[in-house]
Amino acid sequence: MGPFRPDDVRDRPYLEHADILKLNFIRSPGRYVFRRHYRAGLRSHLMEVLDPEDVLQEKSGVLLDGLRMYPRAVPVKMLRILRKRFKDLAEAMEELRRVKTVESYLGADHIARPSEFLVDYLGPRKREILLAGLQEYVSGEVLEPWGDLGKGYLCSLLNRMGMEDSPGEVAGARDRWIGDIQKSAGRFIARVRRLMREARLVPDLAGVGNLLLTRNRDIKLVDINNISLISSDPGIPLDDRGYPVCDKSISVMIHLEKKLAGRSPERSDPVYGPFLDPGRLEKVKAAEKRFHLRTAPANTCPGQH
Repeated sequence: MGPFRPDDVRDRPYLEHADILKLNFIRSPGRYVFRRHYRAGLRSHLMEVLDPEDVLQEKSGVLLDGLRMYPRAVPVKMLRILRKRFKDLAEAMEELRRVKTVESYLGADHIARPSEFLVDYLGPRKREILLAGLQEYVSGEVLEPWGDLGKGYLCSLLNRMGMEDSPGEVAGARDRWIGDIQKSAGRFIARVRRLMREARLVPDLAGVGNLLLTRNRDIKLVDINNISLISSDPGIPLDDRGYPVCDKSISVMIHLEKKLAGRSPERSDPVYGPFLDPGRLEKVKAAEKRFHLRTAPANTCPGQH
């Protein structure tokens, strides 16, 4: 990870609009407003890219039928700045290759489409390679990766998006919505399984907020960083922060299969089999505990990684 430097953008706990404009690869003054998004975390800064006119309406309000409303500005895009340090260009290019591979397997229905790019970041001491990206903004509710994912839970997510039954709603509409979600989950699971089987890659599915449920009842991956190369070796692979993200992401896949697809993978499963071994599961649990003990003082949400 390298030494902590508070003047390095990757080490800052958060960024504001003025901080973005100071970056050597951002045009200043630009035509957009940058605002920190609540999902910014340990591995990346996530900034909303906003139209200044929308921000003005959010602050000053607009008159609608005699009432002054204050509509929240909707991002045009999301700017993601990865905190990870790359030892050389080859390592950074490999990260880009993994992102493009995941995008090609999941498709537009199941991923927030990224436009990743490498920049020559002028840091506090020298120029370094930095990975950033402009990503599609996805509106939706967080799909808790470890939740019960039953009908009641899914209905609560739909309610939060304002998709409550209206008086004239056709009977059974809510059941059809739940069916649509389960079908979308089935497609999502099938595409990730194929990614795992053919490309030996798995995206980070374990972080809270990485999966969203949209109003179209689609499940979308919105955090595309921290993609793991799958290895079934006895040792538990850890990411650059010391988290067993590969095994935990596969555990989420197994959970999604059970709760949304109604399937319980067995040890004979060609994709999941090695990761269902009881001894391996104990090692993963111990590695996860060590991670949370080490990061809890600086992380106000120990359940997230």
